[in-house]
Amino acid sequence: MSLQNKRTRRIRTAAITVGILLGMTAGAFSSQARAATETASQPAAAKAKVKAKAKAKAKTTKKGLVAEKFVPLPEASPEQLDAAKRVLIGRYECEFGKKLLIDANDTNRGYFNLRQGKDVWVVKPVVSSTGAVRLEDSKDTVLLIQILTKSMLLNVKTGRRLVDGCVHEVQRAAEEELRKNPPKSVFDTPAADAASSPK
Repeated sequence: MSLQNKRTRRIRTAAITVGILLGMTAGAFSSQARAATETASQPAAAKAKVKAKAKAKAKTTKKGLVAEKFVPLPEASPEQLDAAKRVLIGRYECEFGKKLLIDANDTNRGYFNLRQGKDVWVVKPVVSSTGAVRLEDSKDTVLLIQILTKSMLLNVKTGRRLVDGCVHEVQRAAEEELRKNPPKSVFDTPAADAASSPK
């Protein structure tokens, strides 16, 4: 083999080796750059999640009440304020282990916050002709009906019951009282006895 051929062969081998080394180096730099980009994007993604959570929290207070709690509503009428006195504030135990929570609205006198699970509504009390208290959602979404021994939450738009058999401690006591002392029937009155007695 001539000297020139040997030299050409060495140059070719060196060039191939340098090419391989450059390729490996570029690959290493490329993977490092990709890892650095991913690492840099992770905090951005984490920040986006934190911002989303902050926005969600901005809609709710510490107790989970909607921001609407702090929005001024129409001033309560004397009838509404009278109905508000009959609203049972506190926790209600419902069917299937569900719960309701009612508390007074801090910003709007005569209004209440009604919570079921993660949903919260600002409601206005109205006394019906039957004596039942209706808690009407200011956005016409839900309606809570409170009677002597239980309460029920309805979806106004679909007409479906959301929760039934909800009992406040006051309602539970009233139900127990009715068990012990059931109301007299109209047939138990003295007039009914006199009418039924033989002449």
